[in-house]
Amino acid sequence: MNFLVPLYVHPAEDPGAWHRLIAAAGRTYGVVLNPASGPGAAPDPAFASAARALRSAGAHVFGYVDTDYGERPPSDVVEEAARHLEWYGADGCFLDRTPPGPAELPSCRRLVRRIRRSGIPLVALNPGVHPAPGYLRAADLVVTFEGHWSTYVSAFSRPRWAVRQPPDRFCHLVYGVPPALIPLAVRTARERGAGVSGPVTGELPNPWSELTPALGGPA
Repeated sequence: MNFLVPLYVHPAEDPGAWHRLIAAAGRTYGVVLNPASGPGAAPDPAFASAARALRSAGAHVFGYVDTDYGERPPSDVVEEAARHLEWYGADGCFLDRTPPGPAELPSCRRLVRRIRRSGIPLVALNPGVHPAPGYLRAADLVVTFEGHWSTYVSAFSRPRWAVRQPPDRFCHLVYGVPPALIPLAVRTARERGAGVSGPVTGELPNPWSELTPALGGPA
């Protein structure tokens, strides 16, 4: 089981979590780097050091970029992705809040192509729900669930088209998981066709401020 790990806390604020993450890098699909709701206005030396250590340990580093469901200008999105590449050596781009509908699919495809041409080979999309099927062909990974554990266990559904697709193309990001149920969350993602997952115990407003206990070490 591979884990996508968004860790949205500064390395100086929780160095222990970052050290544990680097030690467990081989078990991850990738790590989402998010210095300032994106790359920030200038390079952050602490994040640059963490990114180098993660890459040396074998992890893919995904730079976080918010698309605001397709409302942000594509040039701004591509520019932020390029900053992640230049400052942090990112080999992936995590496009958050991407639109799920078929009408926006052509523009999303163009955006992904521009990001790849900038030198970033891996692209993950996060609509947080199952999008139109064509989005799966546009990216390397699609987050088809992002939400609370209570919703995940009570209201998750998978469209018929998704059942026939390779699990390693899907990711479920679940927060608010009781610590004792983290292994169950991992198994549930696998049973629901997601080969990549990211269960965390945190709650809103920033459930990704702590490292997932699935990688071991303190919760």
